[in-house]
Amino acid sequence: MVDHAGNFRRRTAFSPCSQGGAGQGPALPGLRVYRIERYSSPMPTDIVLVHSSDLHVDEDCAAAHGGDGTAALRSVLATARALRADILLLAGDTFENNQLGGAILDRAGRRLAEASFPVVILPGNHDPVLAQSVFVRGGLDTLPNVSILGVTHDNAVPFPDFDLEIWGHAHRDYFNMAPLRGPRQRSTRWQVAMAHGHYEPPETRANPLRPSWVFGDEEIAATAADYLALGHWDRPMRVGNGAVPAYYSGSPDLAETVNLVRLTAAGDVVVTREPLSAES
Repeated sequence: MVDHAGNFRRRTAFSPCSQGGAGQGPALPGLRVYRIERYSSPMPTDIVLVHSSDLHVDEDCAAAHGGDGTAALRSVLATARALRADILLLAGDTFENNQLGGAILDRAGRRLAEASFPVVILPGNHDPVLAQSVFVRGGLDTLPNVSILGVTHDNAVPFPDFDLEIWGHAHRDYFNMAPLRGPRQRSTRWQVAMAHGHYEPPETRANPLRPSWVFGDEEIAATAADYLALGHWDRPMRVGNGAVPAYYSGSPDLAETVNLVRLTAAGDVVVTREPLSAES
């Protein structure tokens, strides 16, 4: 793997560590922290990403969250703020559906607008990019700190200050699609991919009864990304064969965590799970 300056060499190891990096705090009990060993010219500072998915902002669940259907969004934003995230990644199904009313969309929009960091949203199978999607009707596409793949950006969001590009293919309808089709050629030092779909391991990939929106080890490896932020599964999990660090964050309601991804100054990628913070 090489960057535009020819500095990158392919990562050489994928090994569990017992502790996170400096400043991350201890790992959660029973959590394996994975360090991706890479070599490159040093960066001035670490880049801190927080990854979540499947928030399912909804009107119908408001009673279960103290009357606020944006509770999961509020909690994830508070956690990203507490972790001093540079960027928050929401990997699909941020909203339950595209029929939500104006009041809940206004509340979600206010919460996103108040974030002190950029937010990159990948529309999923519940909230695909339709002509009257929640992103357009709610005015989320006008928020200066929010980038929506398939809406404000076709399939990639650049962050020149970090020499970073984040790419992914939004769901554009309710039909089947290949979430990791057409990997982007690397043009920045760091590259993060996002996908919302179902991972199928090699031993069951040929099953004709498998779910839609499928990808597997070959598609993950073909991204050659430094991190693959996945959505669609409620439980957090690492998938793939280790060629690329590919993680589901799980839904915050069930996982009660987010994924913290640190792109380090030394060129490593360190991934931990962090508990949701007290909401502010």
